[in-house]
Amino acid sequence: MSVPTFSSQPAPAPSLVVLGAGPRAVGVLERLAANAAELWPAGTPLIVHLVDPHPAGPGRIWRYDQSPLLKLNSMAADVTMFTDETSVIEGPIRPGPSLVEWAERVRTGAIVLPGEEGDMDNALREELSGLGPASFPTRRVQSLYLRWFYTEAVRVLGPGVRVIEHRALALSVRETADGSRRVHLDNGEVLDADLVLYSLGHTGVKPEPEHARLHGFATTHGLFYLPPAFTADADTRALRPGENVLVRGFGLAAVDLIVLLTEGRGGRFERPLPGGPLRYVPSGREPRILVGSRRGVPYHSKIGSALAGEAPSPRFFTAEVAARLEAERDSLDFADDVWPLIAKEMLWGYYRELFTGHPERVNATWGTFSRAFEPIDPRAVLIATAAGEPVTVGPGTTPADSAPSVTARSDTTSTTRPDASVSAGSQGYPLPRIRDDRDRAAVEADARALSALIEASVPDPLDRLFLPELDRPLAGTQFDRVEDLQRAVRSYIEDDLRLRTRPEHSATLGLFLSILGSMFTFAELVASPKWTARSRVADINGWWQGYFSFIASGPPAHRLEELLALSAAGIVDFLGGDIRVDINEKTGEFRARGANHDRTVSARALVDARLPDANIARSDSALLRSLIDTGDGVEEIARDPHTSGRTELTAPTGKLTVRPEDRRVVHIGGDPAPRSFAIGPYTNSPFVGAFSRPRTNAVSFRENDRVARALLIRLAEITEHRVASDTAVPTPSDVSNSRASAPDVRDRTAQEFLAEAR
Repeated sequence: MSVPTFSSQPAPAPSLVVLGAGPRAVGVLERLAANAAELWPAGTPLIVHLVDPHPAGPGRIWRYDQSPLLKLNSMAADVTMFTDETSVIEGPIRPGPSLVEWAERVRTGAIVLPGEEGDMDNALREELSGLGPASFPTRRVQSLYLRWFYTEAVRVLGPGVRVIEHRALALSVRETADGSRRVHLDNGEVLDADLVLYSLGHTGVKPEPEHARLHGFATTHGLFYLPPAFTADADTRALRPGENVLVRGFGLAAVDLIVLLTEGRGGRFERPLPGGPLRYVPSGREPRILVGSRRGVPYHSKIGSALAGEAPSPRFFTAEVAARLEAERDSLDFADDVWPLIAKEMLWGYYRELFTGHPERVNATWGTFSRAFEPIDPRAVLIATAAGEPVTVGPGTTPADSAPSVTARSDTTSTTRPDASVSAGSQGYPLPRIRDDRDRAAVEADARALSALIEASVPDPLDRLFLPELDRPLAGTQFDRVEDLQRAVRSYIEDDLRLRTRPEHSATLGLFLSILGSMFTFAELVASPKWTARSRVADINGWWQGYFSFIASGPPAHRLEELLALSAAGIVDFLGGDIRVDINEKTGEFRARGANHDRTVSARALVDARLPDANIARSDSALLRSLIDTGDGVEEIARDPHTSGRTELTAPTGKLTVRPEDRRVVHIGGDPAPRSFAIGPYTNSPFVGAFSRPRTNAVSFRENDRVARALLIRLAEITEHRVASDTAVPTPSDVSNSRASAPDVRDRTAQEFLAEAR
């Protein structure tokens, strides 16, 4: 595309307001800089306003001002903000340092952070000095990396582009008579802009009915209740030393909470013997943490081993298979069409690494095993068990209680909101569709054959991988004594650490790479209009994200080792799986019970330890809700593809509808907004919550580039039309009608940033 040219006639500078200034927003800013040479005339003025109460770069979630105990759940070598040779984008690739490479350049002086070294405390300086590829950085280090990345993006934007930070909250966005946007901030500033990009990141939500009920009960009885929230924002000072605290959920939010309630309250970990187990030394200020969840165990540890065998490559769910599914099917169902292929891919990746990397741990060659494995029905992988007898499945696909609540379409608003958190029966994933008794017999026969193949080929039960046990390790187990349950969960965690950290068990890395590759392949298919309403709501926006996180996005290994020490010290008590939380009106307490033991525990404090759902209709952001309320935006309604003779079903997804090709917000009438764009977890565009890994053709880089190019093209169109029509618009001097003179971001220093953080 050729660079646009404008008339030499003087014209006011065009402007863009970006609402939110976290990692995704500044990722788009970097792509604006990268694409400007092609899509924006050199030296032509452009004003970019970044609106966020928190510093641009880290934003709210990754701000510097949070506990130094909180960490990323990604290794430093697996985090980057820069495109690389694998990025399939239209704009130019501009490589840059990953987080670990950035830290090394800071240590050597190749990167000089503005401000004095004394601006960092000793703990931060020590962390930077020892940060290696396998380190799990604190959020404060990530905050500095993101801030540096932001200043770099601003630096290469060019002399005609001015970036202005507004440390404020946007209250409203309104359309003016000439079609531009007027943004009102909570500090009294008013910004007039040609385009607005909503990049608010993770927002909270208004309480669901259950959370509202629990909050009301807590208020009435003087209890403590914390609904789903971001850990760094949660105020847990009211939790008293020694009192019972029920924690529902065992993912990353629960792990962070436990860190803050133990080490964060003055406790410490020590290792009395080199190579021996950790021991926790309490401070006396900790509460007693009673934790349970549907699975009853924490997310799987991050993997610390390296591949020893053949490099993994997809076999059953490839880009070609995904394209063929989309082309040949009238409709797509994730549970039926995609999930069994991903499941088989997971086992293929695991056993390929086990057989090719560790032949001493198996009784057959990879060629022999793979030839027997390949013809097995993918559905059989979902029900094959270590015991040999497959999980029982009935006719149909997912159990009835896992289907979303959908309605036959009579008009565009006739929908019933589903509960996206429903369980898929005994497993956390949908069981396969069975057509008839003959089909069931064939699938179950394949499942038994797979169980027998694995048992005969893999002598150590610890090396045998079956998906039902991987997903629900405590299912069907009943313990007579509470301590037996504690030992069982501790034993599970110890095995998980062995499997995920020791080099002889690198097969788990094959599993991880297979499901990660499947996620990338699926990202190209997720925007297809052929998905059924049930599938889009219950699968794609339901159990799948949680399942992926359980397998591939757990805490660092040392967090699980600390959990073992906390259990041994009596600070953490495991409640088991299928936890049920209720209220006791007579005693004025919360109570909970798991399925693996018959005890019921009571407490005056309850924490729902998970992140808030991304739901546009219930968002706590007035800006996002106003899009829906005014019709300037619309919640995505999943609809079954039109099929002759079938009733069309609909279901709301909770996502803001954006146009796939450029992420323009879609009006209620179905037309794209001419001046509003949106990215992030609250939109219906593909979203990956983790930071991008180097050399993976990251989804976020592809979207950032697409959006940045669309913004520049649209700004050029508006500017060219304005110059041609000589339309009066705000000048740079009054562009925000602002009563404050916001400085150019290049005048702000890391010293100021760190001072504010302190």
